[in-house]
Amino acid sequence: MRLAFVLFKYFPYGGLQRDCVKIAQECVRRGHLVDLFALKSSGDVPEGLTLQLIPVSARRNYKRYEQFARKVIQHIHREQYDAVIGFNKMLGLDVYYAADPCFAAKAAERSFFYRLVGRTRSFLTSEKAVFGSEEKTHILLISPEEQKVFSRIYGTDIDRMHLLPPGIQRDRLAPENYMLLRSQVRAEQGLSDKDILLLMVGSGFKTKGLDRSLRAVASLPEALRQRVCLYVVGQDNVRSFQRLANSLGISEQVFFLGGRDDIAQLLFAADLLLHPAYRENTGTVLLEAVAAQLPVLVTDICGYSFHIRDAQCGEVLSSPFQQEQMNQVLLHMIQSGSREQWQNNARHYVAEHDIFSMPERASDVIEQVLS
Repeated sequence: MRLAFVLFKYFPYGGLQRDCVKIAQECVRRGHLVDLFALKSSGDVPEGLTLQLIPVSARRNYKRYEQFARKVIQHIHREQYDAVIGFNKMLGLDVYYAADPCFAAKAAERSFFYRLVGRTRSFLTSEKAVFGSEEKTHILLISPEEQKVFSRIYGTDIDRMHLLPPGIQRDRLAPENYMLLRSQVRAEQGLSDKDILLLMVGSGFKTKGLDRSLRAVASLPEALRQRVCLYVVGQDNVRSFQRLANSLGISEQVFFLGGRDDIAQLLFAADLLLHPAYRENTGTVLLEAVAAQLPVLVTDICGYSFHIRDAQCGEVLSSPFQQEQMNQVLLHMIQSGSREQWQNNARHYVAEHDIFSMPERASDVIEQVLS
């Protein structure tokens, strides 16, 4: 089949973008031709895939998305592709990969006037075009909880909704020489055994709760804080967070590394993953940490936080979020003697659960619904 994969923004380090590429590469491996279409892009496109940008003239973001959706679907139909697989909500999709949570549920919590503005109405229209009970788009879901939300709000036919397992890359698995590799990576980073490496991974620093992590690090007792390094990996504007780190007196302990291709090595080198997100449909990095036997501190708002609780390989902060609670839990985790137990628990969890096969299962569904 000739498949068109469509998303608003392509860059190599976003979670949605990485999932798009993994599914596209699996479809290519199976003999299908896959082309990517985007409104804007940065970074390299993996070998075997092509990316075409669709220009638009609108200035407001939501109008740009509307215009892009119309133009890209017209182009795809003109070029006679067999199917359109979308990674953002829009009209005209045969299959939609649901990386984002339900917008209608979010809008319902806001004011009456919020629901009247053009941006809100546009997003609701696009979401209904995918999930509406009268639509035919098949939906690939990665969050069991969001499946329930979409079904409740839109009455979506259950036969159109396909729940996928996570899709963790196998290079995240801690190898047999894990301790040697860990020591080597830490030495390369100039870290001693006494240093405490905290790690955050994910583009969109505000959503991921970087401000919460900075405040938690600043709350540590001074002698302990001096041993801490916080590595922040992801593609985003760092200025406001650099200012916050400066104001908290921890600027020398916070390192913004940008987008990286060596995430696995950093997971092995770190002592703790922080992910105190404000909202997160899933949180793939949580399971990447589990695979790497890295303990996790996460908010329960994250869709995949239940894996951390079930695996017993870290701590899950309850809602509503309280900064003081995170501060205390971070201190406890750093000082706790539970690291080895958390690692053993993570190893057993990975052995007993499928956290890898999302691209294969997604490709199965694409082939099945389009055959």
